[in-house]
Amino acid sequence: MSRQRYELDDLLTLMAVLRDPEQGCPWDVEQDWDSIVPHTLEEAYEVADAIERRAFDELPGELGDLLFQVIYYSQFGAEEARFDFHDVVHVLTAKMLQRHPHVFPDGTLASRRQGVSAAEVQTRQVKARWEALKAEERDAREARSVLDDVPLNLPALSRAAKLSKRAARVGFDWPDSRGVIDKLREELDEVAEALDAGDHEHVREEVGDLLFATVNLARTLGVDPERCLRATNAKFERRFRHVESALAEEGVPLDDAGLARMEHHWQAAKQQETTPTSSSEGESRS
Repeated sequence: MSRQRYELDDLLTLMAVLRDPEQGCPWDVEQDWDSIVPHTLEEAYEVADAIERRAFDELPGELGDLLFQVIYYSQFGAEEARFDFHDVVHVLTAKMLQRHPHVFPDGTLASRRQGVSAAEVQTRQVKARWEALKAEERDAREARSVLDDVPLNLPALSRAAKLSKRAARVGFDWPDSRGVIDKLREELDEVAEALDAGDHEHVREEVGDLLFATVNLARTLGVDPERCLRATNAKFERRFRHVESALAEEGVPLDDAGLARMEHHWQAAKQQETTPTSSSEGESRS
């Protein structure tokens, strides 16, 4: 006998039961809008991690965990008579129909164009229309700044990328990537000056400026800084684990190894890697 295949309505029912004050799960009943936010961010990153690792067998589970966060907020909304999951679906569908007039001319699903391939849609026109519609939406919300609806709770790196992209969209930008590289050198010099002055508060400020300039460089080069840093985190972890393993085989405690010996094994780890970017990497521990 085949196992029952659950549908979306089953998931909505499950959440309602979990949140039932009498028969539900105590942990789920205790949750609120704020307590779930960290889990939502974590689940989104786990989806990104599965995609980057091409672990597609894990992806249905990870996407399900992320969907469950939406179900959670929808349940909160229903309990407070604010909105429910069906409202979420309606608002999203209506917004996407509005943003894609090149596909849905009359703004309805029934008006979708027949026989029009994606290749026939001019990318620049689509992007321009998308940005114009988003600008109209911001105006409708009486936004006073192009930065007004950049979420405050984004990871700092991602929020920096969005802030700089918004500013660049209205012309506040360097003419090319070389200008950003010059800015990076300037910010690094200012970090050194603050360090020499022994002003730790100023050091923190200048390091922040350096990071923001780095985000701008990533944007002008057309790469996602969050994704770049995740890749570097994974690379560092992989190589440092090699250092730990090599020292363990030598019977040398990590705390007693010393920098020179750890650096030797770090370089060995780099040599063992055969990824296309390995030959162009920077200095040690880069």
